[in-house]
Amino acid sequence: MSGMPAMPDRRGGAAAPEAGPLGKVDLHCHTNASDNTFGAADVVRQAAEAGIAALAITDHDTTAAVAEAARLGRSLGVDIVPGIEISAYDYERKRRAHILGLYIDPAHPALAALCDPIVERRTRLSYEMTERLAAAGYDIAWDDVLRHAGPGGAAFKQHIMHALVDRGCAKQLFGELYRRLFSRGENGESGIAHLPMQYVDARDAIRAVLAAGGIPVLAHPGQLGNFEAIPEWVDCGLQGLEVLHPSHSEEDRSRAARAAAEYGLLVTGGSDFHGGYGDARWPLGSMDAGAACLAALRERAWERPARMRARGRAARAGQGHVW
Repeated sequence: MSGMPAMPDRRGGAAAPEAGPLGKVDLHCHTNASDNTFGAADVVRQAAEAGIAALAITDHDTTAAVAEAARLGRSLGVDIVPGIEISAYDYERKRRAHILGLYIDPAHPALAALCDPIVERRTRLSYEMTERLAAAGYDIAWDDVLRHAGPGGAAFKQHIMHALVDRGCAKQLFGELYRRLFSRGENGESGIAHLPMQYVDARDAIRAVLAAGGIPVLAHPGQLGNFEAIPEWVDCGLQGLEVLHPSHSEEDRSRAARAAAEYGLLVTGGSDFHGGYGDARWPLGSMDAGAACLAALRERAWERPARMRARGRAARAGQGHVW
């Protein structure tokens, strides 16, 4: 998926479960490997300048930027948490869902098997969207779009809009033209550039994160209306819930915190930083998950491999499973 070798320490250099950060903790951030205008190096530099001690790189459906971010993070004193955000779907309730994977093995084949087809579908649809716009008379070509796509291999709607702004078809990325072209049709006719995207089942996303040794976290459940699915996904292996997120109202935060307490889930948070493709009101570090959150995640990340090693030793000794 990322085309890189396995990292020496898949935890991105976390010293020990009990080690605490000396700054902010932001556990949801993107780079230009998916849909941020900034590359990994710029993102990590901005994190260091913002006083962020731990930053999760959670690009959509790719881990292509994790290795570069980790290398620079070590030199700038920013602990990079290897992560991903999988674009998923709740097929029972007919709504999207985003599953974060934290402390994953970025090169694990389970992630590539699930996410590579998502990247390919998204880029194919973006190409078809671009062709539709060109046929409708917009001054745009596929090469214009690709100039804004990054190392993750995917082209997003944001890149299409960026190309339209470059060509003078619009003055802003997410204004009236964006809403008209890409409308999903909830309140009427869908836009000419809207093409439905097929996502993976949220349960498969959770399983892939677990297979990659990571911690599956449901991202911004208030934004996508995922609260009802939490009990089912806990049974499937969900381990965390994003409580702090720019899209969450106070009611969303309270509801998410209550759900986390009820089901014994880890509580996380992050800015969901997208650079120029995001909301300027929410820069890196604007959502601080805190030292206690990071410590709990680290403990869980170290706990599972230790239990698996114990299980292996017990099996070799004929003692059965150890959990």
